[in-house]
Amino acid sequence: VQLQASGGGLVQAGGSLRLSCAASGSIDSIYVMAWYRQTPGKERELVARIQRGGSTNYANPVKGRFTISRDNVKDTVYLQMNSLRPEDTAVYYCNRYPIVATWWGQGTLVTVSS
Repeated sequence: VQLQASGGGLVQAGGSLRLSCAASGSIDSIYVMAWYRQTPGKERELVARIQRGGSTNYANPVKGRFTISRDNVKDTVYLQMNSLRPEDTAVYYCNRYPIVATWWGQGTLVTVSS
């Protein structure tokens, strides 16, 4: 499976972005999909994950601000990000949870200015 993340950009603090992750194959059988992010010098961290049936989990820093969703027909996973903060600046990636190392795509850069 190849995963292509998109939708990043430059936004002011307090603003919103919606990220998309399009899969080259079906995600319908993948139990958990997730979004991750990475900043220079730090390890990639889990941001949010979603089960096939729609149950979700979020990292504490993004709870109440980010919403993950998935469309198993369009083979796409989304991340709606609201009330963005400068500390949300990172490259965002999607992958399975737990990860499949060969599935990492290029990610999409989100920059939040103060």
